[in-house]
Amino acid sequence: MEGPRARGNLAPAVFPLFLAALPTHPADMFRRLALRILVLGSVWFSAHAEIRIATFDVDATPPPGSLLMYDPFKGTGELSLRCRGLILTGSGDPIVLCAVDWIGIGNEGHDVFRDTLAAAAGTTRARVAVHSLHQHDAPVCDFTAERLLRSRGLDAGTFDSAWTRPTLERASNAVRVAITNTVPVTHVGWGQAEVKEVASNRRIPGPDGKIKAVRYTACPDPALRAEPEGVIDPKVSLVSFWDGDRPLVILSYYATHPQSFYRTGIANPDFPGIARFLRDQAVPGVRHVHFDGAGGNIGAGKYNDGSPTNRAVLAARLADGLKRAWAATQRQPLTDRDVGWQVEAVTLPNGKHLNATAIAAQLGAATPSRNLNVAKLAWLEQSAKRPIDISCLRLGTIRILHLPGELFVEYQLAAQRMRPDLNVAMAAYGDYGPSYIGTAVSYGEGGYETSPDSSFVAPEVEGVLTNALKLLLQAP
Repeated sequence: MEGPRARGNLAPAVFPLFLAALPTHPADMFRRLALRILVLGSVWFSAHAEIRIATFDVDATPPPGSLLMYDPFKGTGELSLRCRGLILTGSGDPIVLCAVDWIGIGNEGHDVFRDTLAAAAGTTRARVAVHSLHQHDAPVCDFTAERLLRSRGLDAGTFDSAWTRPTLERASNAVRVAITNTVPVTHVGWGQAEVKEVASNRRIPGPDGKIKAVRYTACPDPALRAEPEGVIDPKVSLVSFWDGDRPLVILSYYATHPQSFYRTGIANPDFPGIARFLRDQAVPGVRHVHFDGAGGNIGAGKYNDGSPTNRAVLAARLADGLKRAWAATQRQPLTDRDVGWQVEAVTLPNGKHLNATAIAAQLGAATPSRNLNVAKLAWLEQSAKRPIDISCLRLGTIRILHLPGELFVEYQLAAQRMRPDLNVAMAAYGDYGPSYIGTAVSYGEGGYETSPDSSFVAPEVEGVLTNALKLLLQAP
């Protein structure tokens, strides 16, 4: 839904009236020309709003005594978890993009997160995109799961919002301050580069086309690491905002699971967080916000045996790709007419294996079965209540897509093929409620990602999402 531009229609109405009243004597031609320039300038400025931007960055580390997704919180590593984002103004209501170093933000947690940031920025939920980066030594946020557990007298455990609401409050306060300190944007930049020896496909097919093994993000099996890289998107994409020659904000998009090793109890942003930190140091004074692309079936397993020393290696490789993408950045002017925001609300088809009554009967089981069952139940409840927003930010020839769940990389590649004339980036891991989202064919191939305990949607999801992408990209 793009911002109103009614004022842009003033020119046809104003010029005939104004020119009719001007003298026609040759001696008055100079005055006539000056007045025409004055009118043209006033109409242009009345029709064009200035694009402005602000950023925010707050600590997203849970408090002492809290629970991470899989383990009790023992402390913070060298780098804290972050909640970073930007507010873009000047083309309709403000637009907010936010990336959080958590494993996932789903269902009512995702709604409340977007509503809270929207209120702070003076905009609407539909114009806010919130994504997690999916680090595993990090919290999870799902207020629906918490409510369902508490309503049955059960411990909320890892879904206890006491661990996550403080971050939301800090982010809200930061946005409220940031919106009063925007700076002008004159240009937007786009850069891409290949990231070498980080991403690999997790799903290893056998001779019959079925998945014979899963090469998890940390893979100690040398035989699986020797398998081909598989289908990936090897490129990292950078979108940057500028005021003249001065860079203001950098957004980066790269598709892969972000784990090197985990289950440590030490909250940390893993190798993407280190790479982000390295680029912060390399381009000082410029906020770097990183998003995980469609990496549901992608990990570092081919290049990572799980050794702790590999975290720094993977971070350096991603940082090198970011550096080369930054060097390759090309800028284009940006006005309010170049900025747009479009939303397609979709209802994702639920997996036929999900039975709410049967799942609810199992909620008394001990963790981790309880966590899995309540996540399924939360998704079933919320998917029946409201659709999911798929959105697209237009920035000149750049399109940034925002999608839910642990999305397979094929969706990202398909979106790029739909509009080869544009620069297309994708952030996944928006609403975490549906968990993994595979392609239609992948559900018949087997494998962990499309198993009944991993994906809460049906194979028909591909048609729903593909249609939404076509509408957002206006592709045939």
